Parts: sequence; C-alpha cells; structure tokens
Amino acid sequence: MSKLLAVGTVAFDAIETPFGKTDKILGGSGSYIGLSASQFGLETGVVSVVGGDFPASYLEMMNAKGINTDGVEVVKEGKTFFWSGKYHNDMNSRDTLITELNVLENFAPVVPENFKDAGIVMLGNLHPLTQASVLDQMTENPKLVVLDTMNFWMDIALEDLHTVLKRVDVITINDEEARQLSGEYSLVNAAKKIHLMGPKYVVIKKGEHGALLFQEEKMFYAPALPLAEVFDPTGAGDTFAGGFCGYLAKTEDISFENMKNAIIFGSNLASFCVEKFGTDRMQTLTPDEVKTRLQAFKDLTQFDIKLA
Repeated sequence: MSKLLAVGTVAFDAIETPFGKTDKILGGSGSYIGLSASQFGLETGVVSVVGGDFPASYLEMMNAKGINTDGVEVVKEGKTFFWSGKYHNDMNSRDTLITELNVLENFAPVVPENFKDAGIVMLGNLHPLTQASVLDQMTENPKLVVLDTMNFWMDIALEDLHTVLKRVDVITINDEEARQLSGEYSLVNAAKKIHLMGPKYVVIKKGEHGALLFQEEKMFYAPALPLAEVFDPTGAGDTFAGGFCGYLAKTEDISFENMKNAIIFGSNLASFCVEKFGTDRMQTLTPDEVKTRLQAFKDLTQFDIKLA
C-alpha cells in the first residue's frame, strides 16, 4: 500500500442549487480528495492552507478518518479561501458569485517530511507553479503523479502548465478543458495531443456522462451511475480523483487495466458526493454502501453478447 499525498484547497463554500442553499460549509479540492481517499484505509496526507477563521473541528474530523493534516498551514491572522456559486436547473452549469482567495493568494505548500516519499501524488487544481513546487520537495520520485487543472490556468498560465505537464503521469480534466488545452474538438484527438505534452494517461471527466481514460491507442469509458437525486455537484470531480488515486495507492498497480478499475471506483464515490450539499455525504459514507453501489455499477455495464 502506497502513501498518498494530496495538495489542494481546504476552503469554505456557499452553494445554491435548485434544491436549496447553504451558508459557509467545508469545501475545497483537498477536502474532497482526502475524504474520498480515506475510504481505502491509506496513509493520506493533505497539504493546504486555511485562515484563523477555520474551525478546528473540520481538521479533527479529517484526522478521525485517518487523513494527516500536518501539511495544512493555519495562518491565524488570515481568512480561509471562500467560493460561492449558483447552479442552473440542469446542474451542469453554474455561475461563480464570489471568489475570495484570502490566504490562498500567498500559499507556498510545505510537504511534511513523512510524505516526501509518497508513492502517489495528487496535485489538485492550483496554479501550475504551486503544483510544480510540490514535486520539487519530493525526496523520492513518486510512482505516479496525477494533476488536475482548469481552463482558468490555461488562460493565465499556459506556459507554466505546459512545463509542469512534462513531469506528470496522469492529467484529469473535463471535456471542455481538454478541447481548450489541445485545440481539438474530438476527445480522441484531444487526448493524443495532450499525451504529447507529457502525461502518459489522460482522464477526461464528463460529469453526469461518466469519464474516459486514454493511453496511446487504448481507450476505456466508465458511465456515471444515473441517480434519482442530485443535490450538489460541487466536489464530484475531486471526489472522483480521490477515489481514482486512492484505489491505485491501495492496489499499488498502475497499469492501464487497473486504472480501469480505479476509474470505476472514482465514479462510484463521486456518485455519493452529489447526494448532499458539500462534503456531508462523504463524511458519513460507509464501506458497505460503497460496496453495494459498486455492484450497481457492475450491473449497469455488464452484458453477455454472443459474437458470431
């Protein structure tokens, strides 16, 4: 079993969807990745930054789930990163209402000593130079480096993104971002272009339509489980990434065949995340629930067809 190091935001979110709205609740890519990976009983460390206004109870909850928060810097006189958004009726599009970087503006990640040899590193959605600075601190080459990014960084820091991509094994982005990064409309061609930038594997997330995995000429598709209720899609992509990395860290097998399983595990965990606001569902999720839904995933996609 490998150690997993996750770098990302630990934040406050205020969310409005057609089903209701919240005040400030726990959010951030680091929170979702950590909670998702905690399902695998791994040694998981989160590196992030929060302000003096961040409740200690949130960090205690993470610690109770086996998530190491030694790498979460607390800037006592600062305020925690805050994002507020409103989802449209289709739940696939949203408007950002407020973004307050606060302590995130000057965030310089410090990797704890006992995670500098982590086998798997998950670089959450941050400035590419911040992501690169994490890799610079590793004392051993990780078995696998996974990077998440977004169109914002492509707009303002494309050169830096290209530089860090050369050091990455897997990139996880959505279909719109894959098209922007590659300049290709076809996702098959987009993945080929992105391969040339460095990552051996390209994971393209398609929200409620599942995810695609590419490696050279090989391709795999995992559907998302159709759900009766979707309350809040925030954090689903990060939960997916945490499940993907967590499964690979637990099994210590980074082959294409095993990545297929990791994609299913990631999709499975993301399907729980959207059932309640914020991280609420991930905080109460049990192994039995995960197992039952994994069977539902299997039933959804399994068929036996006779080829003449």
